Amino acid sequence: MKPRAAARRTGRGQAVLGAALLTVPLLLALAGPWLAGEPGPRGVSFTLGDGHWLGTDFTGRDVWRQVLLGGRSVLLTALAATVLAYLAALPIGLAAALTHRTWLEEALLRPLDVVLAVPSLLLLLMTAALFTPGAAGLALIVAAVNVPDTVRIVRAGATEAAGRPAVEAMRLQGESWWRMAIGYVGRSMLRTLAADAGVRLTGALYLIATAAFLGVGVAPDAADWAVMVDHNRTGLFIQPWAVVVPALLIVALTTGTNLLADAALSARRGGPAAPGRTVTS
Repeated sequence: MKPRAAARRTGRGQAVLGAALLTVPLLLALAGPWLAGEPGPRGVSFTLGDGHWLGTDFTGRDVWRQVLLGGRSVLLTALAATVLAYLAALPIGLAAALTHRTWLEEALLRPLDVVLAVPSLLLLLMTAALFTPGAAGLALIVAAVNVPDTVRIVRAGATEAAGRPAVEAMRLQGESWWRMAIGYVGRSMLRTLAADAGVRLTGALYLIATAAFLGVGVAPDAADWAVMVDHNRTGLFIQPWAVVVPALLIVALTTGTNLLADAALSARRGGPAAPGRTVTS
């Protein structure tokens, strides 16, 4: 009982801290564009005040307004990439776990090993060299980069459930593949997927921020937190707020997401068994 109680306490602490870290960047990303208002006249001001709460950047744009506008693109692109990765990975991973045909499993998994062998940043740069992706294209690229790892997590989580007597009984009763895969196996690994989703979202945020920092998939003058860090880093000691504030918001977003994912994993380890876990003889 003590390890379970400790796991629950750890999970609650991680959940509270993660939620606290996520609150500010999420609020700014979702409500910021409505609070930003119309752009005022440009003027250079590296000190707080003078009508600019955080001063201006080197082009004379209000830093606070750029902060309000810059989170939505990062967050929405990362969420879209994570959802797309799972939409592609779930059927592949479940099919690999449930099939009894070795050749089919190899055909599903071996091509993904090729993608996994290429560094994600290199794949991103290679794709960007062929065409200029927008936000939608960037989300697709990041999703494709995350699919191989996601398939492996799905397959590993589904393999144990796929070997239970209940699944074999469903086969003998003629249940559909979707009912076995989604209705039973998928439900049994919801906590695993919830924990992994935080890792996937963090990886997507990292790649998107890196791409924006390198000018891939994001306009050079876009209101974007990663672009702000890139464009203002040379003047860090003159106007630190244009770099520090968006950088801290990205760190809070990724760290908070990881903490919530760890809390979900702690709940899985120390909490009650997942639905369908108990098998009676």
